Amino acid sequence: MMISRVYIIKGTVQGVGFRSFVYNRAKALGIKGYVENLDDGSVKVIAEGEEPDLSVFEGYLYEGSAFSRVDSVEFEELPVQGHKDFEVF
Repeated sequence: MMISRVYIIKGTVQGVGFRSFVYNRAKALGIKGYVENLDDGSVKVIAEGEEPDLSVFEGYLYEGSAFSRVDSVEFEELPVQGHKDFEVF
C-alpha cells in the first residue's frame, strides 16, 4: 500500500552532504518526493512509497550521511500526493 510521510530531521544536517545522501537512498528504493533545507537548520523530507520501502528509508534518515549528526527525526502521515520522482531543493 502506498503511503506518504513528511519527515523533519534535526541535528548537523546542512552543509554535510545529507540531502545528497537522502536523494541517493530514495532513488535506490524507488521513493518519490523531495528533500530540502529549512531556515532553522533542519531538513524536510516528503517521501512516498510502499510501507516496507519507507521503513528502510526511515532507517537511513536516522543514520545520516558520513559527516552529519542526526539528533532527531520526527514524522507524520500525509495524504499521497502522487510525486513522480525524487528531487533535491
